This record gives sequence, C-alpha cells and structure tokens, in this order.
Amino acid sequence: MVAERASDDAGAGVGRTAELRRAVLLVAALNLGFFGVEFAMALAIGSVSLFADSVDFLEDASINILIAVAIGWSVRNRARLGMGLALIILAPAAAGLWTAWQKLASPLAPAAWPLTLTGTAALVVNMTCALILARFRHHHGSLTKAAFLSARNDVAANIAIIAAGVVTATVWPSAWPDLIVGLGIAAMNADAAREVWEAAHGEAKAARA
Repeated sequence: MVAERASDDAGAGVGRTAELRRAVLLVAALNLGFFGVEFAMALAIGSVSLFADSVDFLEDASINILIAVAIGWSVRNRARLGMGLALIILAPAAAGLWTAWQKLASPLAPAAWPLTLTGTAALVVNMTCALILARFRHHHGSLTKAAFLSARNDVAANIAIIAAGVVTATVWPSAWPDLIVGLGIAAMNADAAREVWEAAHGEAKAARA
C-alpha cells in the first residue's frame, strides 16, 4: 500500500513537471513573438518605455527556455541557474537606463496612441503569461519564481505604458511620461532581480547544509 502511494506520488510529480515544461515553453513562445512587435514599434515611434519593455519580453523568453531545460536538475544546480537568471533580469533595467540617457539628448514625445495601443496589446500577452505561470510559482523554487515575477511585473509595466500614452495624448505632450515609465520599468526589474537572487541564494545555502 505504501509502495503504491509512493508510486502515485512519483507519477504525480512527473506529471506536474511535464505540465510546467509545457507552460514555460508556451510562455517563452508568446514572449518571443511579441518582442519583435514591440521592438519594431519602439524604434518607429522613439519610445523609451516600449524599448525597455521589448527587451523585457526577450529576457522573459530566455528565462522560460532555461527553466524548461533545467527542470530535471538538482536543487543545487537549479539554485545556481536562479542566480544567473537574476543577472539576466537586470538586462532590461540596463537597456532602459541607456535608452533613457540617449533620449534626454533629444527629448521628443513618442506618438501617443501607437504607444497606448502597443502597451495594451503587451498587457494582454503578459496577463496571459502571468495566469499560465501563477499555479506553478511555488514549484521548483527560484526558477519559477523568476518567471512569475517577470510576468507579474510586466503587467504593472504595461499598465504604466498605457497611462503614459494617454497622458501624452491628452495632458502632457512631452517625452517625460514615457521617460518616467521607462525608468520605472528599470527599477521594477532591478527589484525582481534582487528577489530572485535572494531566493536562489537561500536554496543554494540549504542544499549545502
């Protein structure tokens, strides 16, 4: 009876792992597809916030592909990868800061309504990804934590992008709403990187104990 229960638990664990792998690969595909759309629009209208968010889509695709590869690894190796993912999450923050610095040299407001519409489409994609990942956020430790935090933060970033577009169109026709949101996205990604690093460091410490 005990052996049968252990076998059932092992089978459930394997099934859960297979579900997680399918989920993160789907999320990776969604992120990679929308990266191209948002990056092209960011260049077309000169938007700092869209550029930072597009790099974030590429980073999210990379994170979820790495998670799909590392699901079967040991706790120690997954923790090491989690630390690496924390550094990857910093990439959009660095890209956003660099783009904002360049934008200050030529502070032209981006086209407001294309900014708003692109932010709305990105919001739909990221909400879908967050919902897919929500039920796995406590599975496989820092790896799925990294994926879920990225998707969750992206939802907040997209709402801010939409607001920046509306403000630019109706209240403040300036580059500053877009710049402020771009810098906010950089700050959110930096904080998510800190959370993932701390979770991965804790896992690595527990694995050594």
